Amino acid sequence: MRQFDVFIFEKDNPNFAQWKPTFEDPALGWFHDSDWNRPLQNIDAEWVVFAHPAITIDRDFLNNLAQVIEGFPMVDAFAPRVKSEAHFHGGLLLNKSKGFEPISEDETMRFVAVPNPMVAVFSSRIIQRTGLFDLDLPSEFRLLDYALRMAHAGGKMFNVPYLVAEASSVDLSSKELVNSQFLIQKQSVVPLWEIYYKNLPAGMLTTFTLRHPTMLPKFLGFDKSKKRRQFKRDKATALSKLTTEYLKDISL
Repeated sequence: MRQFDVFIFEKDNPNFAQWKPTFEDPALGWFHDSDWNRPLQNIDAEWVVFAHPAITIDRDFLNNLAQVIEGFPMVDAFAPRVKSEAHFHGGLLLNKSKGFEPISEDETMRFVAVPNPMVAVFSSRIIQRTGLFDLDLPSEFRLLDYALRMAHAGGKMFNVPYLVAEASSVDLSSKELVNSQFLIQKQSVVPLWEIYYKNLPAGMLTTFTLRHPTMLPKFLGFDKSKKRRQFKRDKATALSKLTTEYLKDISL
């Protein structure tokens, strides 16, 4: 069994076919795909790194990751900090009215709700319990949704300040992902609301909905996707292991 599998996901990239791994190693598997779920069926490693193409996954990062995993054997997932233009962007916490909010650059080790959308690390054991990505969500929101579903499966996501991934080539669109500001922009309300509906308690969903009244028709069930949305919520929260204490730990 390999130590790491690295999944690099892209969309609408004219140079998709020219992509090459950063380096080759028999203990490492590389998957480069526009289908987020196809590689999940071929996991052969203890840990899986999910990364945006702008993130540099090299030997230094993986060696550092191996040390972090050894140091925190009870953790199921890690939220690496992303270094971009001399700034560090870590994991995100739940903000009842805004959706998510990045932790401080000076934050110490702590549990977080979700990773920075650019990169995350999950153990294969928690992936097996969590299932597949929700492809109905825009790609930049899938890791966020997945991390919350992982919490229902009994996993926790840890932010370690010295686990850092560098953003190698950041264009305008990926820069928005790095600094996470897109998460509180108006056009992001719909997928954020869907994530809240699927994964979080009614009180948190209500607070978010009242802050964004355009979501009231969905909240009241006046749309055609109500049954599908409820099916997803039931599937995500059935036999949930998400505790009130952990929810407080990962919220503002």
